[in-house]
Amino acid sequence: MIRHRPYGSEHPYAATPDQRTPTIPEIGQQVTLGVLAAANVTAVTCLWTEQHPDGTTTTTELPLSPHLPEATALAEHTGGDGHLATAQAQSDQQGGHPWQVNSPPIGDHVRYSYRFRSVNEHGATRQSRSHTIEPVQWSPQALGSTLSIDTDRLIDDSISWRRSVNGVDRVRFALRLEPGERVVGFGERFDRLDQRGHALDAVVFEQYKSQGAHGRTYLPMPFAHIISDHGPGWGFHVRTSRRSWYDVGASDPDRLIIEVELAGTQAAQLNVAIYRGSPAEVLNTFLTEVGRPEELPAWVFRLWASGNEWNTQDLVMARMDSHRQHDIPVGAVVIEAWSDEEGITIFRDATYAVNGDGKAHIGSDFTYHGAWPDPAAMIAELHTRGIKVILWQIPLQKMRPHPKGQARADADAMINNHHAVLEADGRPYRNRGWWFPQALMPDLSVQPTRDWWTEKRRYLLTDLDVDGFKTDGGEHAWGHDLQYADGRRGDEGNNLFPVHYARAFGDLLRSAGKAPVTFSRAGFTGTQAHGIVWAGDENSTWEAFRSSITAGLTASACGILYWGWDLAGFSGPLPDPELYLRAAAAATFMPIMQYHSEFNHHRPPLRDRTPWHIQDTSGDNRVLPVFRQFSLLREALVPYLAGQARRTIATARPLMRALFFDHPDDPAIWEHAHQYLLGDDLIVNPVTAPGQAEWTTYLPAGQWVDIWTGETIPGLAPHTRKVPITEIPVYCRADAWSRMVRRIST
Repeated sequence: MIRHRPYGSEHPYAATPDQRTPTIPEIGQQVTLGVLAAANVTAVTCLWTEQHPDGTTTTTELPLSPHLPEATALAEHTGGDGHLATAQAQSDQQGGHPWQVNSPPIGDHVRYSYRFRSVNEHGATRQSRSHTIEPVQWSPQALGSTLSIDTDRLIDDSISWRRSVNGVDRVRFALRLEPGERVVGFGERFDRLDQRGHALDAVVFEQYKSQGAHGRTYLPMPFAHIISDHGPGWGFHVRTSRRSWYDVGASDPDRLIIEVELAGTQAAQLNVAIYRGSPAEVLNTFLTEVGRPEELPAWVFRLWASGNEWNTQDLVMARMDSHRQHDIPVGAVVIEAWSDEEGITIFRDATYAVNGDGKAHIGSDFTYHGAWPDPAAMIAELHTRGIKVILWQIPLQKMRPHPKGQARADADAMINNHHAVLEADGRPYRNRGWWFPQALMPDLSVQPTRDWWTEKRRYLLTDLDVDGFKTDGGEHAWGHDLQYADGRRGDEGNNLFPVHYARAFGDLLRSAGKAPVTFSRAGFTGTQAHGIVWAGDENSTWEAFRSSITAGLTASACGILYWGWDLAGFSGPLPDPELYLRAAAAATFMPIMQYHSEFNHHRPPLRDRTPWHIQDTSGDNRVLPVFRQFSLLREALVPYLAGQARRTIATARPLMRALFFDHPDDPAIWEHAHQYLLGDDLIVNPVTAPGQAEWTTYLPAGQWVDIWTGETIPGLAPHTRKVPITEIPVYCRADAWSRMVRRIST
């Protein structure tokens, strides 16, 4: 066996041992060629062929050497604990033994092809198929390609086009940055609020934990604000769904250098929108173009509760009973481990007749036993308690182990009825990621597949009265040349997959008379119009806490209204009581408040993030009463949050927003990047470090009232207050205090 894939797995940040690097070389570069070979292979040779302009052809034999890869970005994903860490490690260890060689430098006007020949210990040879290389070169000449951008910030001599014999596949240009300008946006970003001085890209990616450290995100956008403290601001939107890169003053402090993938044609085009005005005006114009948030019911602002190991009806009801026992109100329960994870459509242990054609079941088709003896009764009881029910989803048809029964029928229907995303050669795409590897992926870019995929879940709404879906895992499309039924290739369609996914489930909910409550972690431009977003997988650490606040502020700056996170993290060892309660306090004053815990294979110690479990395991008897205090305060804030959400939809002023939206001309706000406004009336400053007895908040212009003491404090100055575990700094605008105090004191 010998395997070479020129593009590898197309992991966006790491090369696999069987690919060439760079995949599209520039003239003058060498190419590293890698293969994976069977254990009994003793030699591998690359037959490297060059076709020169004069018509002559030469072939050189390049011997490969066994290669032990150094630590790469792939290896970074295999550290730590949690169910995905194990899956990633297993994925990276499969495929064979790596061999590698470097090519001669790529020349101009030369066409290249290559293949590999292997010899095993018995002298038998194998030869791979031939691959070609079309080198590229950067040029200031557009030759029919166009960049449309209406701004005097464009630096004329900065425009450059990457060309091959087939066309133009990238453009690079620079916009002038003035001294003192800050650059915020690019979707949900975990590493920093102001990106000036740094480089980043926009590609949907499942970064399992430590998103801030890696600078990667589930929810990128090619959009950003440029904020000045001495003049009007502006913003830009690169109108593309392809990958893009941003050097925000990292190479040259006065330049924002933008590089964008193009169609690879002879007349490629790129349009960049420029928006002028205040941050709210910039965001309003952007949302008018790409889609505005839709108002969701007020119950979404109540506490959400979840645990990945709540995998039976008895466990779910026991957790909700405990909430009632401890007087901790809960508004929604997210049930993740409800299905068999084959097709994510049927409660585990139910009996039913297989629909061999892959068509949808109806509620009367099922008889329930075992782990979920009566889901309808469970949901009805939860509804009587005022608790909504959200069921977990993933947009994959599991193929390992080999599916049987309904899962097999669904997989066959997906392939035979053209509902699957395809490889370039027409074969069904098989998930290249580490979570549900080799699974099929429904092509949600077109309505027939959206209808077929979601119709199988309709009975959950109409017969069982489920209230929404956790639309998890929209990041599985890897491959530049995947085929989507809407006509897009992977390079253009992959980033849009999570938008189609949330849209499909929102449409299903609307069609059943329900509010479109979806709960997604992945997205792209357009996600603003589709439900709720949460910040994805994170450890229970102070660092992750800080990163999550930054994620919320950057997501909101790009128009994400309904945003939350797994308070105090969902993975790894339990948070200590101080981290848990500081995080709960912060989440009380965020758009969505929820706790969640990762699947831990039912191994001790239990990792539930319920407040009573944190108290019992830590021995800190403050946890339950303090968490109860915050949850009751959250209930009191629901009308305020619902009203402010309506105002956000009307005005584009984010519900959770960084201070620059209201005070762009105040340079002091940038020294307090974790402070934010919650609606028009509250400033929140979470305590994000352990062991703090006091915490300083910068209060901008105006008069502010400490919500815990009622003290009025003038703005334009820092204010330090004591921060017992029962309080974090929150200040109300003085002219709104009389209304606010009536809410929070009831």
